[in-house]
Amino acid sequence: MLFIDEVKIVARAGKGGNGIVSFRREKNVPLGGVDGGNGGNGGNVIIRGKDNLTSLTNFKFRQHFFAENGTNGKSRKKAGKQGESLFIDVPVGTQVFSEDCQYLLYDINQPGKEILLIQGGKGGLGNINFKSSRNQSPRKATEGREGQEITLNLHLKVLANIGLLGKPNAGKSTLLSRITAAKPKIAEYPFSTIKPQLGVVKYQYNEFTVADIPGLIKNSSIGQGMGIQFLKHLERCEFLLHIIDVSALDYIENYQLIRKELKSYKSLSSKKEVLLLSKTDLVTVDIINAAKKELFALTSNIPLSYSGITNENLESLKKSLYQQLMELRITNPTLPLQII
Repeated sequence: MLFIDEVKIVARAGKGGNGIVSFRREKNVPLGGVDGGNGGNGGNVIIRGKDNLTSLTNFKFRQHFFAENGTNGKSRKKAGKQGESLFIDVPVGTQVFSEDCQYLLYDINQPGKEILLIQGGKGGLGNINFKSSRNQSPRKATEGREGQEITLNLHLKVLANIGLLGKPNAGKSTLLSRITAAKPKIAEYPFSTIKPQLGVVKYQYNEFTVADIPGLIKNSSIGQGMGIQFLKHLERCEFLLHIIDVSALDYIENYQLIRKELKSYKSLSSKKEVLLLSKTDLVTVDIINAAKKELFALTSNIPLSYSGITNENLESLKKSLYQQLMELRITNPTLPLQII
């Protein structure tokens, strides 16, 4: 399925129903008087976060949204029916921008979060509202008002506790498939991942989310390859898990290339980073130990390691990732994401 993370939509609230001119006409009630009711208010437009949505793909086929109009007033002083509010459901992590994309208006960062975008038009007044001591039989009513209209841009930024990054074919999708129930496409060629993938890691009685994005290449931050389209999805992650293919001869150069791209893209380079050596089944223990020493000297971080073929160190990896998240919670309790 096509992954879409940016769309433009137009929303219009419902028009208010008209008030009516009406007079009570019943047998044995010769002076029934005015009884024209008010029109119903138009429906509102509300945006709502849904945790079972992962893309803005549905908006590819529908960009215009109209709430229901209110109905006209009725006789016997009865008001018209209010128009039904229209709910626009979006994935959690959707940001709502102004038409020119200059202003962030709302951030739908929680499931079930609802925000009133625009209000429906107010219903018109029936002639009962214009009765006075001087005019007992007014023949005046007002029309309902038009509903508000707005053009918005929706940008999706995936919400996950941990973001995976690395070069194409570094083993990110394999890792995601091993530690979560996600089933990403896995192949021996670069760019088998062409859209962000989300998975939930279960560790003991706890759960946390992991996001995988397409691999980064040189100059990703200025538009080369596919990575630039999805780097923004790492902005909300609590920390980055940098996967390094230890079987590659130039693994240090690969690591430095990715770090250079992160520094060129907003504030990603300042995020906490955990290193993970992948494909350890393809090299000797001596090579793994040498890589750990070299990366520690370069980053002051002790790399983790695992094999996607033998699942070596898989459980200890889950434990370490969970502990890293808990440490972040202790040192920075204001982080916007919560462990599930």
